[in-house]
This record gives sequence, structure tokens and C-alpha cells, in this order.
Amino acid sequence: MSARAVVFAYSEIGVQCLSTLLDNGVQVPLVVTHTDDLYETRWFASVAELARVHGIETLMPAEPNCVDVMNRVRAAQPDFLFSFYFRQMLRPELLALAPRGALNMHGSLLPKYRGRAPLNWAIVSGETETGVTLHYMEERPDAGPIVDREAVPIPPDETAIWVFAKMTQAAGRVLKRALPGLIAGTAPAQPQDLSQGSYFGRRTPEDGIIDWTANAKRIHDLVRAVAPPYPGAWTALDSRLIKITRTRNEGGSAGGLRAGQLLGLEDRLWVGAGDGKMLEILSLEIEGTATDPAAFARELTRRNDGQPVQLTRPSSLPR
Repeated sequence: MSARAVVFAYSEIGVQCLSTLLDNGVQVPLVVTHTDDLYETRWFASVAELARVHGIETLMPAEPNCVDVMNRVRAAQPDFLFSFYFRQMLRPELLALAPRGALNMHGSLLPKYRGRAPLNWAIVSGETETGVTLHYMEERPDAGPIVDREAVPIPPDETAIWVFAKMTQAAGRVLKRALPGLIAGTAPAQPQDLSQGSYFGRRTPEDGIIDWTANAKRIHDLVRAVAPPYPGAWTALDSRLIKITRTRNEGGSAGGLRAGQLLGLEDRLWVGAGDGKMLEILSLEIEGTATDPAAFARELTRRNDGQPVQLTRPSSLPR
């Protein structure tokens, strides 16, 4: 395929989509990516490393909308500009440097879940599907016309990282389907009806604090939405910070357990929710150390004569 593109990209979807461009003959003279955050666990592949392997000039600016980056993009003479999970908004004057279009691969079925962390917000909200959408960029975030998209199911017990792996593959398929039409100038551009969607901001560690008065499904969905490698779902017991990383929601009655009461019973950990149901805690970390739920259940039973203990809101979270 005869086209040139400058690519702004990061994370797994960035690697997948950059690979798709290269595999389909698109010339990529310049890649712009992020410097890895020293305080973030990097569980994903490196766009910078992929660019290096292919001999592509790579920039890692703190501010992508600066004059230097704009000059480098202009010098690359791109037909297209692509953004694949790049973490910063690109200004209209930068987008305008690609005469055949500036496009973004967003991690939801637009117009739903515009904005930041769309997958995590979708799972927290109890959605049964999400997806990826290739759309033209404009000044408003994730609001431009749609070229193509693909749905991805969210099974009731899957964590975000497993759904994200399926989204990554879907992103590659969507981009590959769209490329011939984009290059030929025949790709669709369906305007979004933003009244049918929603916008979400970035998530913070505090968004992972468990509200035990919520219903059991809501708590279960929060846990799997932020399970590792994401920051986690948090609670506390006797000033000890606890990260709950996996739960089972069987819909059973709490049997007298009140919201947030934790009980060890026959080597299993159970906690009451606000709707009178209970969840089983299948994995957890206490003060940053992975803890065997069965052993912790036995410890609780021994220390408290089989009586439940109350989980509370943490006073602080790790950064």
C-alpha cells in the first residue's frame, strides 16, 4: 500500500497497530511515543523497541504539541497521522499536518466511553461488551467521525487484562480492514451522535477503594476492572492495607454478614455486600504481600473465634 504515516503510539495496542501498518506496506518515517513511567509497572510491549528494530526515527517528548515535534512531523511529509493508545491529546494544528486524515484507535464502542480508561470504566459499569473504534480526530476528544469498529465481549468473570488482550487483536483487524479504503479515499466517515454516548475522565487510585455498601455484582466488577496489572481494589483491616485482586460472585445470601464484614469459613474467605449477598475472596495482597486466602481464613477464625471482622476504608493508598 502506498502511503506515509506518522504514528503516535504506546502500549500493546500501539505495538499491534504499528505492526499492522508496517506489515501492510505503509511507510512510517517517524514514531512518537512516551518515556516509561518509573512508578508504573510496565506489563506491555514497547513501541519504542519496535520502532528501533525497524530503524524508525523515534521521539519521546514530554509535550507532543510543541514546535519541535510539529516541525519533525511536517518534515516527515505524512499522508496520515495515527494515534494508537497515545496518552495525550493532539492539538488541531498538529492534526492538520496530515492532509489525508488524522485517526485514533479508541478502546470502546464509540460514542460510549469517550475519554480515559474506557475499558476499566466499562467493566466497573457492568457492561457485557466493549470494543475498539477507529475514528477521525478533532479538537474534542474521541468525537470525530467513525471509520470502523469491532465489538469484544466482556464475560462476567474476566479481568480487564484478558479483555484488553482481545481488544488488541481486534484493533489490528479493524486497522487492516480500514487501510485500503483510507488509502483509496473511499473509507466511510460516519458522524457520531454524542448524545448517545458518555465521557469519562482518568481513573485515580481512590477510584479503586471498595464501597462495601454497594451490591455484590458492583463490587465484583470493580475488582476485576482494576485487577493486576492495574492498580487494584482496596480496603483495610485493623489499619492493614488490603488489595483484593480476585473475587467470585455466586449470588448467595450473606447469611447475616453485614456490608464489609469478613469471615473465614472452612478455609474460604467471605465478605458481605450491601445488597445482602456475599462474595468469596479468591486472591488478595496484605501490605503488598500476596497472601493465601485459605491461610488467612484460618488465621481469622483462630483470632476471632469464628466471628466476622469489619473491613474499612483505607486511610491512604500507595502511589
